[in-house]
Amino acid sequence: MSARFIALLLLLVLQAADLSAQGFAGLGQTTDGHALPDPATRFEYPADHGAHPDFRIEWWYVTANLTDADGRDYGIQWTLFRSALAPGGAPEDQAWMAHAAVSAPDGHRAAERFARGGSGQAGVTASPFEAFIDEWQMAGPSLTDIRVTAQGTDFQYDLALAAGGPFIAQGQNGFSVKSEAGQASHYYSQPFYSVTGTLTFPTGTVEVTGRAWLDREWSSQPLTEDQTGWDWVSLHFEDGDKLMGYRMRNEDGSAYTVGTWIGADGTATPLEPGDLVMTAAGISNVAGRTVPTAWDIALPARQLSIKARAIYPDSWMNLSVSYWEGPVRVTGSHSGTGYLEMSGY
Repeated sequence: MSARFIALLLLLVLQAADLSAQGFAGLGQTTDGHALPDPATRFEYPADHGAHPDFRIEWWYVTANLTDADGRDYGIQWTLFRSALAPGGAPEDQAWMAHAAVSAPDGHRAAERFARGGSGQAGVTASPFEAFIDEWQMAGPSLTDIRVTAQGTDFQYDLALAAGGPFIAQGQNGFSVKSEAGQASHYYSQPFYSVTGTLTFPTGTVEVTGRAWLDREWSSQPLTEDQTGWDWVSLHFEDGDKLMGYRMRNEDGSAYTVGTWIGADGTATPLEPGDLVMTAAGISNVAGRTVPTAWDIALPARQLSIKARAIYPDSWMNLSVSYWEGPVRVTGSHSGTGYLEMSGY
């Protein structure tokens, strides 16, 4: 491993570790010559499935709620992160990091990979779609029909995802504001995947089916310096409707809360700040931290009043950048399943 590669990895991890002055994971840093999101931008598919190296940060993020033939719950995550270490978009100035995880009845498993830009170890092409790092891969003829694979020391998964609905532009035509100060990202989702495939553990292979959600996001300064993390949910309701929502937490205890209501027919309605109310309703002790793994969520305009509860409260991502991520079950005015991510705890 070259000295330059070690330096790139250290910069990436240190960039993500400075929480005190730069917001969670360094995402409150100044833009320093990187491109900024523009509210006039409109997504172009498949081009926007590819990388945007002029922006400082970007990710391809899949979560899935799965069950086996006996009705046992599982959850998986597959994420590829790109971080520009200098403006200009040069391949050698890109660092790549990936996370993969499985939440299962017998525990949470997670692994990570790092790669150097321009080395051929990692990258993304828009059409036919491929996102990869080493042997981990998300690829297919298009982003609506993909195979997702990853492995760690004690798990492996091989899943086929087929989209039954459109891509969803989050925020206002994909311009997703993160704070009252106006920090923003370009953000779209594919929440309509059906899933089939296998999970493999030391005890054997399990066939699973379920639903998956893809998030695509890129920006250069999505947080303010006093934002300490976020609480994010993506929810599949049994009637076919869906909800994405998040709270961006501030140091003073307040939060900036927004989201999108997604109809079963693919109609997306962005929520105004404060429309969605997310209230922590239960705490778990996880990895030496106190983490709110139970949430009450209300959206009065949709007569929504639900309880989202972690299926496996120990779903801590104990990696270079650590956070909580796992499947949830929803009850109340609407029932269903989904995923919860919480950072900065």
